Amino acid sequence: MVSETPNPDQQLLHAKHDNKGDLFICDVADAVLKDLIPQMEHPFYSLSKKPETSIRRYEHNGNWLQIVPSVKGLATIYDKDILIYCISQLMNKQKRNEPIGPRIRITSYDLLRFTNRGTAGKDHSALCEAIDRLAGTRITTNIRTGDEEQTDSFGLFDAASIRRKHGLDGRLLWVEIKLSDWGV
Repeated sequence: MVSETPNPDQQLLHAKHDNKGDLFICDVADAVLKDLIPQMEHPFYSLSKKPETSIRRYEHNGNWLQIVPSVKGLATIYDKDILIYCISQLMNKQKRNEPIGPRIRITSYDLLRFTNRGTAGKDHSALCEAIDRLAGTRITTNIRTGDEEQTDSFGLFDAASIRRKHGLDGRLLWVEIKLSDWGV
């Protein structure tokens, strides 16, 4: 029998929050995140916390993939948690037979807890920076068919809207993200 609460000494990360609510509202294993093998071979995300602004380009047999960061840097592997959280929210809506679309509104506090981050003002500011990196990272690729070539370009997020209330130490009320066609 597996214990419902794992031994904290065996966890990879120290849990910053108690488990008063089940913020992980769907089984991510059920989410179809497209085919991740190309992402592992040609990573979209930086592993560094320092801004990485160099363009990545991968080529093979006339096909290429280019990842262009914004001036704020390439989206990081830590930023990817936000994308996973958004997908989990969409999957939960789908399980409840609710309509889903490319826009999703999330509570920043719930997102920060889900990703095991702090919830202070600086953590809300870091969330805004992560959203900027995700929205600013552009992927461009070509598709060759016979003697024709098509080039497509997309972002990880198409747009984001952030609502903040003054006087709350920089805390956000909610974040609305428009996922790109690629992410949905």
